[in-house]
This record gives sequence, C-alpha cells and structure tokens, in this order.
Amino acid sequence: MFLNKKTMISTKSYLDKIKQFKTLLQESDVVILGAGAGLSTSAGFTYTGKRFEDNFSDFIEKYNFPDMYSGGFHPFESLEEYWAYWSRYIYINRYIDTDNKTYKKLFELIKEKDYFVLTTNVDHQFQRAGFDKQRLFYTQGDYGLFQCSEPCHNSTYDNEEIIKKMVDTQKNMKIPTELIPYCPICKKTMSMNLRVDNTFVEDEGWHRASDRYMEFINKHQNLKVLFLELGIGMNTPSIVKFSFWRMVHEWQNAIYVCINLNEAYAPDEIRKKSICIKDDIKVVLNQL
Repeated sequence: MFLNKKTMISTKSYLDKIKQFKTLLQESDVVILGAGAGLSTSAGFTYTGKRFEDNFSDFIEKYNFPDMYSGGFHPFESLEEYWAYWSRYIYINRYIDTDNKTYKKLFELIKEKDYFVLTTNVDHQFQRAGFDKQRLFYTQGDYGLFQCSEPCHNSTYDNEEIIKKMVDTQKNMKIPTELIPYCPICKKTMSMNLRVDNTFVEDEGWHRASDRYMEFINKHQNLKVLFLELGIGMNTPSIVKFSFWRMVHEWQNAIYVCINLNEAYAPDEIRKKSICIKDDIKVVLNQL
C-alpha cells in the first residue's frame, strides 16, 4: 500500500515539531504507543561500550565478542558457561534498575490518557516505570520468562529467583551444574521466552494481551488517536511501524508521531498526518 520511498519530514523546524507534538499529546483522546529497542537504548540499556565491558570483560577476553547481543548466539562450550553468560545478560537487562528516567518521564506524559503500549522490547521496563500491565503487549517475549526449548508445551516460567542464583554463584564463567534449568515436563533444557525462531511460546498471558490490544484498537478507531512510535527500526517493522502507518492512513482522526535517533520518516500517503523527529528520545522527552 505504501511507497518504498522514504519521505523525510523537514517542513517544520525542530522546535515547531516539539511544540506541535506537545499540543497533540494534550488534545488527543487516545495514545497508542509503539516502542522498540531505540527507546531502551535511550534509557541507558546499551549493549555495547562501557556497560558491556564492565559486565562481560571475561567473555570479551575469551571470545572477543563485539557486543552483548552477538554473544548471545555463540555456541558455548557447556551449558554451565552458556547460562553464566545468559544469566548476567538477563540480570542486567531485566532485574537491575538502569533506566535514566526516560521510561518514567514517558509514563508521566501519558498516564492520564487512555493509552495502550505495543512493544517489541523484552526488558520489562514499562511495568517497572509504572505502566499498567493490562495496557501492555510484549509481542516478542520477556527476559523474565523461561520456556521449554523444544517446546513440548505452551507454558512459561518466571526466572528471577534462579537467574539471581546463577549470577551470585557462578565462578570462572560457569554456573553450578545443579542450576541448569530443565523443562519440568520433558526434561529438556529450558530457554528464554524470546522470539528468535519458530520455537517461541505464545502462552496464555501473551494471547490475553494480544486480545486486549485488538479490543482497544477496535474500540478507539473513531476517536482522536495519537500513534506514537519510539525507537522502532526495520528489523521487525510489520509489528509496529507498518501497522501504525496503515491505521493512520485509514483512520480519519489519527496522527502519527515518530521519534528516532537514526531514521524518522513517514510514507507519502500519511505525510500530512505525521510529525517525524530525528533525535534521541530522552532529549525529546526532556524538551516536553
């Protein structure tokens, strides 16, 4: 439906766009927020640089990993080593309060609105910042959940307690063998509940959140809706970006706002209903 050509929105000055965005936030009946990795990066959840080096210096020395994400796909020598890496990975991205107030500022901006959040992020930061769990749909999983690696059944399991034990007790880049998590049903190893292939488990909670999101969409399509896209790239654009473009195009009273440090644009079909701001999300929120 949309042209492949990217239309850079440059008809307004930066400050004009900020002012118009603020006005839209105030005047909109509904805010549908779509969030990707760029939001968490802006909030301090970086996967490279000092944060990566401070937490994974031993793995970097042994394997020369360029970043945290790449290391997650390495064929480790043992399950003990694999879970030593992944327990640290999950711990610092899911259970430590790293947020530089970006998520909290975002919550303050929209908490009085009728809102819903659709996100590809898996770090649970929306709930930590105060967003209502019933208004969140984590489409790609959650660092805080395990599932059977097979999977032999469609259930997920909270992992906070065992992850913290793995972090506290690991030595020489290995966890104790007795902490390796196994499926309680088929006894195969557990894995993270992350959508990386066709083994991803969509459990009951996932389906309930999906249903709530669709109900929200159907209920509000005739109101003044602000589609706010934050930090969405082109890795999985169909989940948030393309669906937002389609609804803004079809809904008479919908407006699209995109904030992205690297790529902020909208297709020609919705250009007149869009505001695109190319800047750090944290900086923009501070402007508001």
